[in-house]
Amino acid sequence: MALEIYGTGVFVDDQAKALDFYTKKLGFNLKHDIPIGEHRYLTVTSSVAPDGVELLLEPSAHPAVPPFKEALVRDGIPAASFRVRDLQAVYERLCNQGVIFVREPFTAGDTKIAILDDTCGNLIQLVEFND
Repeated sequence: MALEIYGTGVFVDDQAKALDFYTKKLGFNLKHDIPIGEHRYLTVTSSVAPDGVELLLEPSAHPAVPPFKEALVRDGIPAASFRVRDLQAVYERLCNQGVIFVREPFTAGDTKIAILDDTCGNLIQLVEFND
């Protein structure tokens, strides 16, 4: 029996701000927005795979989350990685929209990588593979 990845998530400081960034800047589509107490079950999907893996924009409410996120950012470790087909074009488009990159595009072997700040306490890696 094979396992299927249904969803994954990133902890965000502000769900409304995260939804705005991930949809308006990164181009993801809203999939679920379900109120759960003071937070929401909030997921987005890729515009190229709207029925694919969902990214949960999880609130950073648990006391262990802020120190964990701060350590990742301090050490330059991305919380998530998204594949792109043309990193340079995506980088330029996002820069023109005011997105802050903490690492401009660079090459690692046959792969191109850039790292951005999602404005919600995370670093996000964009990666282009040479297939």
